[in-house]
This record gives sequence, structure tokens and C-alpha cells, in this order.
Amino acid sequence: MKTVRFTALAALLLLAALPLRAQNEQTEKKEAQSAADAAAAAAAAFAKTEVPQAAPPKPVYWKKAATTSLGFSQQKLSNWAAGGVNNVTLNAALRGNANFAKGKTYWNNKIECDYGFIYQQDKPFVQKNLDRLYFESVCGYSKSPKFGLSARIDFLSQFSNTYNYNYPSSFEGDSPTAKDWRNARTIRSGLLSPAYAHLGLGFDIVPNPANRWLVINFSPITGGFTVVANKELRRAYGNHRLKQYRDEAEYPYTEALPDGTTVNHGEYYKITRFELGSQLVANLNIRINTNFMFSSSLILFSNYLDNPQNLRVNYSSAVSWILAKNLSLSFKTFLLYDDKVMIRNPDDIDKYPDGKQRVQLQEILGLNFSYSFPVPKK
Repeated sequence: MKTVRFTALAALLLLAALPLRAQNEQTEKKEAQSAADAAAAAAAAFAKTEVPQAAPPKPVYWKKAATTSLGFSQQKLSNWAAGGVNNVTLNAALRGNANFAKGKTYWNNKIECDYGFIYQQDKPFVQKNLDRLYFESVCGYSKSPKFGLSARIDFLSQFSNTYNYNYPSSFEGDSPTAKDWRNARTIRSGLLSPAYAHLGLGFDIVPNPANRWLVINFSPITGGFTVVANKELRRAYGNHRLKQYRDEAEYPYTEALPDGTTVNHGEYYKITRFELGSQLVANLNIRINTNFMFSSSLILFSNYLDNPQNLRVNYSSAVSWILAKNLSLSFKTFLLYDDKVMIRNPDDIDKYPDGKQRVQLQEILGLNFSYSFPVPKK
């Protein structure tokens, strides 16, 4: 009997608790839904908040670089049966470029400077053995990656005078002094003597725009000037006579003076010679690997106004082999030919007293300390 009463009481308590439990579950669901709605509203509000973005990188339109090198060599002989002369050489070079590109517009600039000295025991003074200044600037508009219309300026000259050192005809003592050598020397070239400047309109061809290993510029309309500032050299470099001195019989270039000496009248000739023609320029740059590079530049010019078939040739090349950091082995060649330039050679001075057209060639092999650096960005 008691058991039945206990069971009935438990059932009544269970039935009374069921509505309370259901009510609690509904409350918990409402609270969970409210929390979820609040989280969703917070996420939506955060999404609408503008997050500051990083500024895009500033476009770089200029690419600049430069390389300097310094080469030194010494030769010392003692009782050397094969002969030779003790000498010391020092050569320096600078290569720089600054290239601009924005959209289809480009502007490429290049400068090359070479200068060197040599001291020989048999000539007790320092001589110049290398001197070159070259600049070019090309501004253009790319019609396609491989073709562009362009305007080109180039300039070629040197920094200081170059001399032929003839053996002195008279001197005191056992051997000529430095002063005797200087008195016997004859000038061969100098700053702006000559200088070649050209301005041309044409087009560029780039077979491989990805690495630009070859760039060809052809300017069918090119105006140029040959400048010879030193009056002693104007005739040798093909400049024309001034109008008032065109009569060579009345105004001979070489005049004998009463004291037996002679004088050359370089002032009879113009400082500049104008040219109008076409010009082809081919610049080649090949990197075999990270340590071995080859570059060359060929410039051909034809003067429409005077024997256009006679091309003026200016060629340079350089092979560079990096042996270690900042240490390289280089071989450079420079070749010039101009049919207007008359070069006197002591070996055939009797046959060609006024000189003759000759191929000018220079080769330099050296071990150099070099340093390449980019120009700091502003």
C-alpha cells in the first residue's frame, strides 16, 4: 500500500516538472537566438567598416647604374736578353646609363669615359695612352615592343691633347731630357679636336624586348658637325677653307719664313664642318653567364653631301670576365676610320708628307679593380 502511494507521488512530481523544463528550454533557445542575432549584426557592422588599405608602390620610371674600373700594370726588366723597356701603366674607365620608360615613351642615355697613362724608362715623362669620351641619348615612342620611332643625339671626343713624340734631333748630354722630348713633339688631337656630334631622326629595332641583347637604330636623316678647335689640326681632319682664303695659290697652307722656319696657317680653315647623311647604330650586350660578358657598339655614318659611299666607322667592344668580387679581366678594342682624317706616319713621312687615310686601332688588355653601383633613389 505504501509502495503504491510513493509511486503515485513520484509520478505527480514528474508531471509537474515537465512544463518547467519545457519553459527553460524555450528560454535558452530564445537567449541563444538573441546572441546569434547580435553576433550577426556585429559582423555586418564590422564588414561595413572601411579597413585602410596599404598604399600601392610608387611606379619606378628610371633605371640608373654605373660601373667604374681601375687597371694597373708594371713591367720591370733586369739583364733581359730579349730586350724591352721598364714601364708602368694606369687606366681608368667609367660606364653609366640612365634609362626612362613610361607607357610607350622611353629615353635612354649612356656615357663612356676612358683615360690612361704610361711611363716608360726611355722617355722620362708621363704620356697619355688612352683617352675617350662618348655620350649618346635616344628618345622615342614605341609603336610595338620591337619597333619605335626615335630621335638620337651622340657625341664623341676626348679630354686632353695627344702628341706624337718624335726623337729629338738635338740635345745635350747622353740622352734627351723630358724638355727635349716636349720640344720635339707634335700635336695629334685634343679636346674638341676633333669632336663629332650628330642629331638624327629614325627608328629603333629591338629583336628581343625581354633582355634587349641587341638594339639597332637607323636614322636616315642625320645632321652632324665635326668640330676642330685647334687650328693646327683643322686641315688634317678635313675641314674646309674659309671663303676669304679659298685661293690656295695666294694663301698657301705652309709658308716659309725668312729665318728658314716654316709656319702652317690653320686659321685659313673653318672650325666646323657640317654634314648631312644617314647613320646606323648597333649596340650589342650579351651576358654568357654571371661572370662573363661581351658588349660592342658599331656606328656607321654616310655623308650625303660628300662621297656618301665612304662610310665613317666607329667600333668599340669590351669583353669582361669577373674573376672575384671587384676584380675582373677585360679586353677592349677601339676602331675608327674616317676618310677625311689624314694621319702622318713617321715610317712613310717622305711618301705621304701630308698624311693619308688610315684605320685607327687600339687594344687594351688589363686586370681591373671594378665596382658597380646603382644611383641612390631620390
